[in-house]
Amino acid sequence: QVQLVESGGGLVQPGGSLRLSCAVAGTIFSDRAMGWYRQTPGKQRELVADITRGGSTNYADSVKGRFTISRDNAKTTVYLQMNSLKPEDTAVYYCNVPLGRFVAFTWGQGTQVTVSS
Repeated sequence: QVQLVESGGGLVQPGGSLRLSCAVAGTIFSDRAMGWYRQTPGKQRELVADITRGGSTNYADSVKGRFTISRDNAKTTVYLQMNSLKPEDTAVYYCNVPLGRFVAFTWGQGTQVTVSS
């Protein structure tokens, strides 16, 4: 059974930084593309960044230049470095394996990010 465990969220002031981690177990991590998603109440979950098996990355326009996704295959962990945070980045952040419009696995519990002064 695949487990996705997100961590690293918290309360941060606008302009601040956070680094999220997602530990993945139960699948061959190095064979998978990985993505970070976020969701706010009343809105659909959106993909904000993804990274291929080979390390190529893509970002939503709203986070481009501020967020960086990376992966450590030895630790089966994917990271999201978030800089210059804005109040509109407030959301619960999740990781998963993107499959087009869908995802491969059951969602984890996510990690709450709150950007507020």
